[in-house]
Amino acid sequence: MTMKHTLALSVGALALSGLLAQQLRLPNQKDSFHFAVIGDTGTGARAQYEVGAKLAEFHKLFPFDTVVMMGDNLYGGQKTRDFEKKFEEPYKPLLSQGVKFYASLGNHDDAAQRSYKLFNMGGERYFTVKPRPGIRFFALDSNYMDKPQLTWLEKELDSSGSDWKIAFFHHPLYSSGGAHGSDVQLRAILEPIFVKHKVALVLSGHDHFYERIKPQKGIYYFVIGGSAKLREGNVKKSEFTAASFDTDNSFVLMEIEGDTLNFQAISRTGETVDSGTLRRAVLEGKPANGGK
Repeated sequence: MTMKHTLALSVGALALSGLLAQQLRLPNQKDSFHFAVIGDTGTGARAQYEVGAKLAEFHKLFPFDTVVMMGDNLYGGQKTRDFEKKFEEPYKPLLSQGVKFYASLGNHDDAAQRSYKLFNMGGERYFTVKPRPGIRFFALDSNYMDKPQLTWLEKELDSSGSDWKIAFFHHPLYSSGGAHGSDVQLRAILEPIFVKHKVALVLSGHDHFYERIKPQKGIYYFVIGGSAKLREGNVKKSEFTAASFDTDNSFVLMEIEGDTLNFQAISRTGETVDSGTLRRAVLEGKPANGGK
């Protein structure tokens, strides 16, 4: 390789870094907790690979070591080659750098996925993980919200002691989707538990788009189900829609520092479609910034 080619590559890398820096709208503090959210991913098609590549680009500037998955992790076949084509290959750059993915089960998922090592489910349909002090995720199986799971959830929430309790699962309690929309029955079961135990953030998928919900009873809700599948034009904006995006695939980056959650929803092509700051203090009846 000539010096001319080396210089051209260096300039290209710097240009890409500068472009991403302009696109990133998160504080990107050194000691804050960074994570990414993807949902309804397991197609093995071009859009999934493109979203995976964009995630890897942003990871260079905004390093995160955690990705939470909203279910429908594999559509269709779920054999060894399917796990490779629909998960390992699209996210290979992140997996090779030690990024951990934590999956929840969607209605298209075989329950046997809970034993797949790279989904980090520990062989369970529902589980909890504490990435750092003060922050705990609760992955639920919204396909079968049975009594043992609810008993487990109450116990884990009650004993967690975390400031940020974050639940994630497939079926959204609030959604303006024309295809599915809000799971009202599930909401009647889970919302009282979330309110009682001061869950701060709830993440779901199922509807194939992005939607941020206005705070409901002191809880922030996001629908993030368009990271490979897409139902274009499917958001039927409702009284609880704060922001939405249904014209391309997307993912979300999030950053927690103290009582503040910063978020940035990004399209397959790198366009920022929503961003803002949410404050956990809303749980104490104080006003919060609902995004910008």
